[in-house]
Amino acid sequence: MTTDVIADTDSVLAAAADIYHRDSAALAEITALRNRLHEPLRLAIAGMVKAGKSTLLNAILGEQIAPTDTGECTRVVTWYRYSATPSITLHPRRGVPRRMPIRREGGRLVLSLGDLTAEEVEWIDIGWPLDGLKDVILIDTPGIASLSEDTSARTRRFLTPDESPSTADAVVYLMRHLHGADVHFLEAFRDTAAGSARSVCAVGVLSRADEIGSGRIDSLLSAGKVAQRYERDGDLASLVLRVVPVAGLLAEGARTLRESEYIALRELAGLERGARDRLLVSADRFTRPTSATALSTAVREDLLARFGIFGVRLATALIRGGVRSSSELSEQMVQQSGLIELQDFVAAQFHARAATLKTRGVLLELQRVLGEHPRDGLDEVHAGIERITLGAHTLRELDLLAMARSDGLPLPEGEVDAAERIAGVDGIGAATRLGLPEDADGDTLRARVTEEIDHWRHLAASPLAERATVGVCQVILRSLEAIASEVGAGRALGSASDVVLAGGPADGAGHDAAEQGEQHQRGLRRKKGWDRLAALTQRHPFR
Repeated sequence: MTTDVIADTDSVLAAAADIYHRDSAALAEITALRNRLHEPLRLAIAGMVKAGKSTLLNAILGEQIAPTDTGECTRVVTWYRYSATPSITLHPRRGVPRRMPIRREGGRLVLSLGDLTAEEVEWIDIGWPLDGLKDVILIDTPGIASLSEDTSARTRRFLTPDESPSTADAVVYLMRHLHGADVHFLEAFRDTAAGSARSVCAVGVLSRADEIGSGRIDSLLSAGKVAQRYERDGDLASLVLRVVPVAGLLAEGARTLRESEYIALRELAGLERGARDRLLVSADRFTRPTSATALSTAVREDLLARFGIFGVRLATALIRGGVRSSSELSEQMVQQSGLIELQDFVAAQFHARAATLKTRGVLLELQRVLGEHPRDGLDEVHAGIERITLGAHTLRELDLLAMARSDGLPLPEGEVDAAERIAGVDGIGAATRLGLPEDADGDTLRARVTEEIDHWRHLAASPLAERATVGVCQVILRSLEAIASEVGAGRALGSASDVVLAGGPADGAGHDAAEQGEQHQRGLRRKKGWDRLAALTQRHPFR
């Protein structure tokens, strides 16, 4: 399926390139789109200033190559992609790209703009030989809501342009607290990422999660409760698929843990309990001169900078609990940080849908090129775009998952969890969608998908089903059709258009919302969302 949609899109681009072979400007744009189609997924890291974007990026990569200070380079959009040999290329707004020297200090990559200011640089391209970059391009963006309007504008221009789709395929959005600026940015990204289909391709991260509990050992439990409240927030819930709490500094420190740091943490863990508790009562107390430990003030300051007081407390607790090596400590600290949960979610929701997400951006951009450079003989190209967009059902699934949490789904009690599972909330493998073990055999898969198809057809055909309910059933039935094809069920599902939208109370005219109380306004908002979902199966998701 992935190969087909990429190959079909490439054929459409090739046909367009033949038509525009005498138009150098249009041909250059089409060639760039073909290159993008065969690149890995583009995943942007965004958020407000000091949200911990570069720290999280380093944690994901497992190497300190993203600058985390407040220098000029943190104010420039920076791409990280796989390369067999390290390279850093600076792209100025004016002039030709130039190579930058590769220099490291204390294990951290140091970037310098030379004689240029951040305002004079369009972007920086870093190629690095890391396996984690083979299937994704990570893009570090300047903080939004910065005191420097030009700095914020760079991120908005890159991720939420006015006249074209977003350059990124999906976004990991970091927030320390929920602000209006966060909501406004995510709304703009949703709209530019998928046109009026407004598919949700973002995951929220409650960054610096260890600070929510003031660095206590149970801080991430408190952060998890806050993340759940944010997930249910009426403004945010329809803009991100999930909110994951992550202690970014802990994750970065754990992924890059040094043997000398493990030895120092082991020394702390071996202190008498009273002395250790007094030392770890606060960051200020931890770095004061003391005779309680043989570790120098400089060593303790480095540990605090690398792991935070929460990370130091956690590491000593893990060592006292039986950790016996630096590799084992690194693994357990990463697990505790929330990074694995975030990476698993991104893999299940974005990497698994990479072909469709890339194709969406490429075809939206191609439509812009065709509109700006009209030509005769484009019927074949337009027909190809039409054919591919009709198969972009995965974007409708993302929309359903976002609406399930923000507005709830208009389904009978007990059906919501099944709908979300089939739509891919836990992953898009056939067994996962069907609620079966990963090692389920073909006969079991075929039997289950046939059973599910019958169930959802029956639910959609009920004379009591409202229009919104039927709309959800149509999305689920299309997902089941894809599963049936994948497992070889050999059973025709039929077109979603075969299911006639049922009338009901949801179709009646509503009252003027301005005259209603707050509760009724929420009801109207839910109805609009349900009606939009019902219309998804009748509309091209790229438009």
